[in-house]
Amino acid sequence: MSDYNLYQQRPANITGQSPLHHAGLHELAGKGRKSAGIILREKKLLGHLVLRGDAKDAAFSGGVHKALGLELPGVLSLVSNGETSLQWLAPDEWLLIVPGGSEFEVERRLREALDGQHISVINVSGGQTLLELRGSKVRELLMKSTSYDVHPGNFPVGKAVATVFAKSQLAIRHTAEDTWELVVRRSFADYFWLWLQDASAEYGLAVEA
Repeated sequence: MSDYNLYQQRPANITGQSPLHHAGLHELAGKGRKSAGIILREKKLLGHLVLRGDAKDAAFSGGVHKALGLELPGVLSLVSNGETSLQWLAPDEWLLIVPGGSEFEVERRLREALDGQHISVINVSGGQTLLELRGSKVRELLMKSTSYDVHPGNFPVGKAVATVFAKSQLAIRHTAEDTWELVVRRSFADYFWLWLQDASAEYGLAVEA
């Protein structure tokens, strides 16, 4: 096995805090309009790993499948299995999101399955979070927030893009018919939370724990 440094970045005896812990989302849960057109949930403290390798190399794609049970997604697409998802970021780069606390073991499995190959696995869990938006008015909210075309014909379920959103950048993922996810950098979490509250005011916003 090749030499590499692998550290447990979030020991079991340490409780992490999400980028929006101070916003008190748990206190807002259940207090929104029952007819809200948008339901927001922070999928907090998940494991976020950036994987790099050669998609054209069968050994690489085969090793990823062996470790994750997922096929490498193509351009601007997302594949998932339960709470684990793999998103295309660039021709040689993918974002892997796994259940919180499992990222250390998942990284170990990846490195073992890809041993001897020219790859990179970087744990970025502490640097970003995931916001889920669900409801009948999410697409309208997105249309107000990004110049990227979110029409069903251009942004079907299973598509994921990194784009400009509210004059900043994030990744938008379409995971189900009326469900979308925003991959947000920690340093911009407050900004996006404030933006989403304002932009969704006309539709009604409810927070889910």
